[in-house]
Amino acid sequence: MSLVQSVDNVALLPAYLAAGTAVLVLLVDLLAARAVATVAVAALGAAGTALGAALVGVAGERRTFCVGGDCSWLWTGRAALVAVVIALLTLGVLALSGPLLRAGRVPVGEYCFLLACAMTGGVVLGAAGDLITLVVALETLTLPLYVLVGLRRGSLAGAEAAVTFFVVSVVATTVTLLGAALLYAVTGSLHLDRLGAAFGADGERLLDLPLSTVAVALVVAGLAFKVAAVPFHAWAPATYDGAPLPVAAYLSTASKLGGVVALLAVVQRALPATVTGPMLALLAVLTMTVGNLVALRQQRTVRLLAWSSVAQAGYILAPLGALALAGGRTADARAGAYAAAVAYTVFFVLLELAAFAAVVALRPADGDGGTLADLRGAARRHPWVGGAFALALIGLAGLPPGLAGLFAKVTVVRALLAGHAGWLALVVALNAVLGLAYYLRLAATLYAAPDGVAVRPARIVVVALGIATALAVVLGFAPQLVLDVAAR
Repeated sequence: MSLVQSVDNVALLPAYLAAGTAVLVLLVDLLAARAVATVAVAALGAAGTALGAALVGVAGERRTFCVGGDCSWLWTGRAALVAVVIALLTLGVLALSGPLLRAGRVPVGEYCFLLACAMTGGVVLGAAGDLITLVVALETLTLPLYVLVGLRRGSLAGAEAAVTFFVVSVVATTVTLLGAALLYAVTGSLHLDRLGAAFGADGERLLDLPLSTVAVALVVAGLAFKVAAVPFHAWAPATYDGAPLPVAAYLSTASKLGGVVALLAVVQRALPATVTGPMLALLAVLTMTVGNLVALRQQRTVRLLAWSSVAQAGYILAPLGALALAGGRTADARAGAYAAAVAYTVFFVLLELAAFAAVVALRPADGDGGTLADLRGAARRHPWVGGAFALALIGLAGLPPGLAGLFAKVTVVRALLAGHAGWLALVVALNAVLGLAYYLRLAATLYAAPDGVAVRPARIVVVALGIATALAVVLGFAPQLVLDVAAR
């Protein structure tokens, strides 16, 4: 019997655009040898990829690379959302990279090419329908970042960070591939939907095999490295602090988004809830608690943001763990939990990018993030940048007027309560209060007087309210829009 594989080039258009951007960057850098032209091509390619992904997403669900009923590429509303966000993050990081590239310590062509390659992996990741496509896409997103972290000439810290990131990521990938191989040995398939059907129809029989439980645990553990979940988090603070600031921003946003999307795909569609539930719930509690406690002691800006992003990963994992523990009680509860995880991730990466953008603007060109003391009074010298930084911190803390961050945390708590995981909602609430200490401390430092006397908190509130008022109209409709798209 012959098998015919279908190919839908329209569904593959976003991947073509992203990969074409990488090729064009190489050609322009080779032929024109002008930094401005190279960066312009990379920026236009990222914008074109975002537009193409949105247009294909609006056209409805599309599938390709299908044999029988199993498809390796599924372009849905969620895949389009992931691709658009990845492309826009790439565009934003390119904009942040101006001072770094002008300093001359980073080769422009290689830098833009590697960013475009990472973008390609992120675009493919959201549409992956089997474990092989998922792992290849995740590694395509991650591999260029090893080089980007250590690309700055003459930086020992960058080289150390790159080696740390490389070693840990290789171990994580090996663990994931071992888990995928064992899953194939147990079920005879690597397609996510086929795996889900196998565990659904023969769940008790398969889970009686120790090999099945080990396989599921290995896949979850390997992907937990990518989101820097505790206890697989130790690489993140050192890597972020040693990398150039724009690269650290990309690691904290696009790379984190990729790990969450991969984990969400296997938990939602492939792996049994009886195994993933306890693991994800435990990881969520450990990640948010350890991240917040260690962030309280940080004196370096990037390390503080890195540990805060570890804590944020715990909030993202919480609804997934709660849903699995509840056994997915209803279709609405399942959809709400998955949508909450996606929505929280989208708003987190946007706020995190804004925070890193402010650090880049406040620090010297080609400099590192420095210490908290280096930012003392920065908002007095640069009111607009400092105000934007303070608003991003308030949003990450989940306080009004940071509408996006407040909505994201409310959405997560609501999903936990709907999944009958009130205890986990309480842990999230307590950790959110714990996180206020270092977010508000950094915000107060921005407005501290040169003589060391901190500014009155009322001034921070007034500045944040002023900026929030200007953004309220735009952000007012965004949360529900993201939830609707993520739920598809």
